[in-house]
Amino acid sequence: MRFVQIIEYRTSRIDEFNALLDTWVEKNAGRSLATRALQTRDRDKENVYLNIVEFPGYEQAMDNSNRPETAEFAAQIATLCDGPPVFRNLDVLDERTFQD
Repeated sequence: MRFVQIIEYRTSRIDEFNALLDTWVEKNAGRSLATRALQTRDRDKENVYLNIVEFPGYEQAMDNSNRPETAEFAAQIATLCDGPPVFRNLDVLDERTFQD
């Protein structure tokens, strides 16, 4: 079953956050366990962002979370955030695509 993790965080340093994210993505090219990722900004709350990351399943997401490079990245990102992130772990039950 596909799995989605939503990570909500607050930062006033989004450019630095994204530079670090880009470096991490490049460093892990070809070894990613995620299949898709979106970065979003909350239009109603200043400096609030959500990353939506999709994995083939829960096990791959947990394997990703347990990687040393993921822990290192999370520690670096934490220095750029205004508080701890909030995680939501979601099993994908259904998906529908709508077209005009």
